[in-house]
Amino acid sequence: MEVDTTSKESSKVGYQENLGHGTEPHTFMGIKGKKLNYAVSIFAGVGFLLFGYDQGVAGSLLTLPNFENTFPSISGPSLNDSIRQGAVISIYEIGCFVGALATVYLGNKLGRIKCMFIGCVIVIIGAALQASAFTVTHLAIARAFTGIGTGFMTSTVPVWQAELSTAKSRGKLIMMMGSLITAGIAISYWIDFAFYFVSDNDPKGISWRIPIILQVIFPIALLTVIFKLPESPRWLMSQNKAQEARAVFSAIYDLPQDHEKIENQLQEITDSLELEAAENVGFDIRELVKQGPTRNFQRLSLACWSQIFQQITGINLITYYAGTIFEKYIGMSPFNSRILAACNGTEYFIASLFGILMIERVGRRKLLIFGAIGQALVMMSLTISTWQADKQEGSQAGVAAAFFLFAFNSVFGVSYLGVCWLQPPELASLQLRAQTAALSTCCNWLFNFMVVMITPIAFNNIGYYTYTIFACINILIAPMVYIFYPETSGRTLEEMDIIFNKTPVWRPWEVVKIAKETPKLSHFSQDVEKPVIEHIDNVDSE
Repeated sequence: MEVDTTSKESSKVGYQENLGHGTEPHTFMGIKGKKLNYAVSIFAGVGFLLFGYDQGVAGSLLTLPNFENTFPSISGPSLNDSIRQGAVISIYEIGCFVGALATVYLGNKLGRIKCMFIGCVIVIIGAALQASAFTVTHLAIARAFTGIGTGFMTSTVPVWQAELSTAKSRGKLIMMMGSLITAGIAISYWIDFAFYFVSDNDPKGISWRIPIILQVIFPIALLTVIFKLPESPRWLMSQNKAQEARAVFSAIYDLPQDHEKIENQLQEITDSLELEAAENVGFDIRELVKQGPTRNFQRLSLACWSQIFQQITGINLITYYAGTIFEKYIGMSPFNSRILAACNGTEYFIASLFGILMIERVGRRKLLIFGAIGQALVMMSLTISTWQADKQEGSQAGVAAAFFLFAFNSVFGVSYLGVCWLQPPELASLQLRAQTAALSTCCNWLFNFMVVMITPIAFNNIGYYTYTIFACINILIAPMVYIFYPETSGRTLEEMDIIFNKTPVWRPWEVVKIAKETPKLSHFSQDVEKPVIEHIDNVDSE
């Protein structure tokens, strides 16, 4: 496979400025270098703000008087009501699954920017449908439709972000997206709390309709600039648009378009594409379940289980139902429940910021192992404290249970929140990165659906022992991470192809040892097959 590095100039708006002028860095929206990196991160984060907002907004609305009067069949105390409530809230995840699955095909066909555009439009329509709902069926369909748009966003944005990031900053930037999920959750909790004060005299449902419709602010903000942002240079290269890719690298790293290191970057991507083309790797679902020289199935499995692990920790038991847990299961007043939920979301966001600081210093593996063990201990503590609070309403045990809800969010925010979104694009092969990210996101949404669906049912049947289930799951996750997941910190995306290529097909656990023993490419002076050049991902553009 040959990539023409002198392909014709693009007519797209974002690529017109300076395209073809080899001595000048390209710019997008008049910015380049680190400023452009941060701009990309901010706009990528808008998608995750939306994701977080929609995750958190429903939890405290479920117990509002007008919501209960409008949807009585999902608001009662019976088991059937709990099942219907879980179904209506979790149907959003099924929509997300469908949206993510669609990008398995559309991700490489349309590119990252167009997929994000489609997601934004769908979310706006879905939010309007949710806010105008008067029947359970209407609400459920609207939530599913909104989910489709969110699925497009959450399966595309991490790939887009990873493919526009340097190896040094990739972890921090994608962890920032995880923090923005929590920021969205915190914003939704505080808005729910603010509108709680109009809930007593609220015949039109303003207390819950306005918080739902406010989520359109995020996709509208993204739509205003989306086609001015750079497309993924790796996707552009896979589409034989090398000149556009050159312009993107020039702008990202603030280097002239004819700089040697940009030439080297383009050549490395070309070599990676040729390696995968040699095995006829393209959009063929069968290639995902074959190993081949790039170990596609192993990498798909690691990416998917990373996202599954995130969900089965039990985080969305808290995220979706925080207000309900404080009020119904710990016995706090409606006012105290909502303000505690809002404070919980805020603390969650603050804790996630520490993950940004630690991701490159500590590494992915250690954070995940620490997180799994810490989450197991907290879930067990929740079982004990909630058991005591259930026996003695209003006791100090209720305060302890609330504290442990905060503690779980802290441990999760530092570890699994961002790392599990970071790993799929880091672990995937170049040619199948969009498909791998999409399928791993599908796994995220399927298990998200499972947790959100069973939570009301589990609390209705086994009460505080629900936490025990998740404590056991978390303690089992830690050894799985230790055995099977290589450290990707500081590695370029192309380096991971080399590491997995060395891994024996029938001994996938050896990838951990191989990753430890394989020096970073910048440490080599010469390679057996070709001279090794310093990868642009390792260049500080300051």
